[in-house]
Amino acid sequence: MADQMLLAAQRQALILEAIRRAGAVRVAELVEQFGVSDMTIRRDLDALVRQGTVEKVHGGAVATGTASTFEPGFDAKSGLEEGTKAALADAAVKLVEPGSVVALSAGTTTYAVAARLLEVPGLTVVTNSLRIADLLWAAGSDGRETVPSLLLTGGSPTRSAALVGALADQTIRSLHVDLLILGVHGVSEQAGLTTPNLAEAQTNRALIASARRTVVVADHTKWGVVGLSSFATLAEVDCFVTDDALPATARELVAEAVGELVVVPAGG
Repeated sequence: MADQMLLAAQRQALILEAIRRAGAVRVAELVEQFGVSDMTIRRDLDALVRQGTVEKVHGGAVATGTASTFEPGFDAKSGLEEGTKAALADAAVKLVEPGSVVALSAGTTTYAVAARLLEVPGLTVVTNSLRIADLLWAAGSDGRETVPSLLLTGGSPTRSAALVGALADQTIRSLHVDLLILGVHGVSEQAGLTTPNLAEAQTNRALIASARRTVVVADHTKWGVVGLSSFATLAEVDCFVTDDALPATARELVAEAVGELVVVPAGG
């Protein structure tokens, strides 16, 4: 029993180190890494939750005490809620009119949206995301006929591969966008839409100001997360796209505040 407890303690220490390094981990990845059962990893995470060092999210865990200022990298976030992000992207792309000007903020959910925009003809895409720009540029290099025209804002990159700062803001303020599809770090009734990065908050404000219509794509794990800086209220959102794992009370609050609420089935 002592050996088993020691092994569990060692494994939990390694899990905690991975979460602190990457910002988030997935249960499936930990199962493969340590060669133990799904239930064993979940018990390890429960133990870390009791210690107050991590918070469980659907399919994995994130570090505690850092939500307001910690910004996980793009790769750390891309592995979380993949199925749900795909469902949100499928719903969001239905709101895009052929031939329109669409702005995409940086983020893993908006990246999923960008991949689907390749099927919409005649678009111009404005983005401050290096990853989205790479995706669209690569598609254009492959000779696809429906690749959108691309306008990259410029600016200084963040950990999440977002271009921010005075150059990005100045470029965005000079534009007139039909539709903005916006990802968020966190959202709550009181704080509204938030991010842990002050400069990114300012750039997001510029994106919202430039757009005729703003659509937020946010899975249920974003609800109740409050980043360091608020950049918009829920009332400024024209359409909020989320999944059906969002609690009923939160759905009611969002539905009352935003122009339109779209709820899709949570992915696997």
